[in-house]
Amino acid sequence: MLSKRMEEKLNKQINSEFWSAYLYLSMFSFFQNKNLTGFANWMKVQYQEETTHAMKIFDYVNDRGGRVLLQPIAAVDTKWEDETDVFETTLNHEQKVTSLINNLVNIAIEEKDHATNNMLQWFVEEQVEEEANADEILQQLNMLKGNPHGILMLDRELKQRTFVDETKQI
Repeated sequence: MLSKRMEEKLNKQINSEFWSAYLYLSMFSFFQNKNLTGFANWMKVQYQEETTHAMKIFDYVNDRGGRVLLQPIAAVDTKWEDETDVFETTLNHEQKVTSLINNLVNIAIEEKDHATNNMLQWFVEEQVEEEANADEILQQLNMLKGNPHGILMLDRELKQRTFVDETKQI
């Protein structure tokens, strides 16, 4: 059974994960509007991943006898200067999510909640990948310095990304 404190913090994380999905959906729209379908695809996959992350925690709270209490999702940004600005926002956001996950791990350890700590380790590992992926694309965009030919090549590459629900894999 979850402590009330852990349940409350996990509920906040569910909201944060859904907010993240909403942010990436906004970025998806931004790129669709610019007809950068590969960049849009990358963000759509991010949206799908964040939704499954929220549901992984959602299911965990229910499995541990807690109660999920959904809260309103705050507004997200809808405007960025360019592709680089979007991926700077993405990397900064993923770094923030990493800190949120790390704080949850700290609480689980403090409360000697080994089951929650174990579940959260999946997210710790996932955040390493999330930050690395965003950073790699950001570095590529910085190298391109807005070169339209390079942007189109990167767009084609990003179109290849497909969604895989890794929360269901062991």
